[in-house]
Amino acid sequence: MNEKGSPSSRTDDEVITWWGLVIEGYHATQERLMNEINDRVELAPGSFDIVIRLLRSPDHRLPMTQLAAEAALSSGGFTKVADRLTKADLIRREPCETDRRVTYATLTEHGLDVAQRARTACAEVLRERVLSPLAAERAGELAEAMRTLRTTNAP
Repeated sequence: MNEKGSPSSRTDDEVITWWGLVIEGYHATQERLMNEINDRVELAPGSFDIVIRLLRSPDHRLPMTQLAAEAALSSGGFTKVADRLTKADLIRREPCETDRRVTYATLTEHGLDVAQRARTACAEVLRERVLSPLAAERAGELAEAMRTLRTTNAP
């Protein structure tokens, strides 16, 4: 016999509704977050993801193929984003000294400044839109739950 509240005791509609709420909450929060970052530092969502990944990387650089994979972009899709970031003086392409097949994306000085301001804006919005309504303990539980789902379901 199932104990009350166990996953198998939920109806199909309850489970689907629950997951829909997770997705809707994520999308509403992500849209608000990206809009506010764009308003504050004029950085589109795809560009934000790239500059934040570079900001958090050693020497603010990553191989372009790794960066594309981490950002879940195709090679062609990433090339377009990288072209826009290069044109905006946020990144530069640097060849690898030891492997000519590798090209790094590196934050420029301007890119570093924009990335740092974007990180600050992101943290401020997350504090207001996630930490404040959930409180630190529930936000931590949410993060751990999402980490578990990522680990369980990642390829």
